[in-house]
Amino acid sequence: MRRRSITDAARTATRAYRGARVVGNRAVMTARRQLRESDVGAVAESRLDAVLDRYDDHATVFVHVGLSDVETAFGCDPYEFLLAKLDEHFESVLVQGFTPSFRHPDVRVYHKEYSVPKYGTFSSLFMEDSDYRTDDATNSIQVRGEYRFDDCDHHDTWSPEGCFGALDRDNVLFLDIGTDWIRAAQIHYLEVLLNVPYVTTAEYEGYIYYDEADHEPVTQRSHEYELAMTWNRAKIRQYLERRGVLDHYDLNGLTLFAFRARDLRHALAPRIEEEPYFLVT
Repeated sequence: MRRRSITDAARTATRAYRGARVVGNRAVMTARRQLRESDVGAVAESRLDAVLDRYDDHATVFVHVGLSDVETAFGCDPYEFLLAKLDEHFESVLVQGFTPSFRHPDVRVYHKEYSVPKYGTFSSLFMEDSDYRTDDATNSIQVRGEYRFDDCDHHDTWSPEGCFGALDRDNVLFLDIGTDWIRAAQIHYLEVLLNVPYVTTAEYEGYIYYDEADHEPVTQRSHEYELAMTWNRAKIRQYLERRGVLDHYDLNGLTLFAFRARDLRHALAPRIEEEPYFLVT
């Protein structure tokens, strides 16, 4: 009975967000813009195409998106506009589907169809348009296209054998569009890989639902911060730009960052090994 009620609650929540999408995304974007002043101005669509054209040799892209700035720049439904652009330039589009609520002892259920990602409106909307989602109960990845993680350990999030380890091996392109700073969950992979002193690995036991009926117990290995830590994003950005790893574009105030997963590790790992708190100080 408990499992059924949890699944029903997850289904109800997902239907609510899907209903909001039918009404439109404009109200959400307007509310977000009220929280801060935007320096973004109108951008010609061709300027975005010119940036994306630089990366057409990459079949796969992992994106983080700030929809508010995208809407301001192009004056359209930012989600539909950007999804179409990504489909035009890449064969597979990857988006985080993180559900940290699985860590909470009163939840401990991850439903691949109904567990709505916590971070970012783009990630939530992408649920309907993705073709595949990894089995990671805390840090899943959503995929539109043919890219898969079939040979990975989905339940040891930040291990070299996990899904983020696969992104490193394949040197997958990351693209941040309309974000204030570089966004990169891949940095968490480096923190665990390099055993920084402020991060520990933890196990969480619960249930994974693959569909309405098919489910099983799962133990998810992920990470915890021992203290409240915040990345020094300005320092990380400057460091990566100096080493030629991070590309930065400013399209009339619309910011784009591009980098590759393995290149990120090659640039940051030696520095973190020298100074374990480099990312957060």
